Amino acid sequence: MSSIYIHVPFCRSKCAYCDFFSVIRHDDAEKVVKAIVQEYELRRGEIPDDVHTVYIGGGTPSVLSPEMLCEMIAPIPLEHVKEFTIEANPDDVTDEMARYWKGLGINRVSMGVQSFVDSELRAVGRRHSAGDARRACGILRDAGFDNISLDLIYGLPGQTAESWKYSLDTLVDIRPEHFSAYLLSYEPRTRLTSMLKAGKITEASDDEVEERYHMLCTAAAAAGYEHYEISNFALPGRRSVHNSGYWTGVPYLGLGPAAHSFDGALRRYNPSSIGEYLASVGSPEVEPETESDRFNDRVLTALRTGEGLVYPQQSDCLDLKDFNQEVRRMLRQGLLMESNGKIHIPEERWLVSDSIIRDLFV
Repeated sequence: MSSIYIHVPFCRSKCAYCDFFSVIRHDDAEKVVKAIVQEYELRRGEIPDDVHTVYIGGGTPSVLSPEMLCEMIAPIPLEHVKEFTIEANPDDVTDEMARYWKGLGINRVSMGVQSFVDSELRAVGRRHSAGDARRACGILRDAGFDNISLDLIYGLPGQTAESWKYSLDTLVDIRPEHFSAYLLSYEPRTRLTSMLKAGKITEASDDEVEERYHMLCTAAAAAGYEHYEISNFALPGRRSVHNSGYWTGVPYLGLGPAAHSFDGALRRYNPSSIGEYLASVGSPEVEPETESDRFNDRVLTALRTGEGLVYPQQSDCLDLKDFNQEVRRMLRQGLLMESNGKIHIPEERWLVSDSIIRDLFV
């Protein structure tokens, strides 16, 4: 069992908070598509043949023409694929495009809505409106999509408890099968961080963030969504199969500029530059990992989920005395919980999960 991720590094505009690799100019789109096809042929042997999920992300994959999208996925064996996702911006979703995606075998659409309040969308440079997002969801339903995922962000400039409640209520009314909710982060070299430093916007306080998170968890639970990973919620049986694979160690092949891969043992990554990617297709950098790196990866991914990490831990290669001692301390303090032979971080502490997980690294 394996997965394929394809990174399409093109956007129509750059959101103020975004630090993912993407470019506004699309001159090289055809070259990149052909290179992705070539890369797949060169590297397909890195993962098992039974590909069960495909995820086209970005960037904004929905900016690709139908012809380029078809060319890009043509060599990928789709006969055993259970979940085939494409990311889209709401303003790119049309009746024609939705039907075309459906015809290609795409059965899941993930849309970056971020907010259902127009002033908040404008504050971070989103091109679509709240109306565009609602309309796009309707178009996808009419085209036959029964697996839609929406993204929301809390902590946006100008966001209040009332406006966050409105976004949550609107999302619940739309009732996507899945949604992700992220705390706004101020990354270096983004326009949003420059605005913050210039005093043009104010960062949400810790109390405000905690309030928004509590509202999020309460609204999701009341609507029947499972909080199965720090930022992800799903109706029963509708968890993201592809993303769950990242957290459980399923091998995946990452294609395109800046894409990362994992074959079950080695991690590889492509350059975050279109020119460098085109010049080195099929020759990703290998990311060296020690035994402690692999252990820490497992701790990081498992403790981000509601399923948790198998405990107690033993290793032939590592001394885990300090790790197990730290786990016992955190269990006493309520930072961790144990059930069915696994440890996990309580939902109410997921906001501070980074510090908990970091203290468990060996």
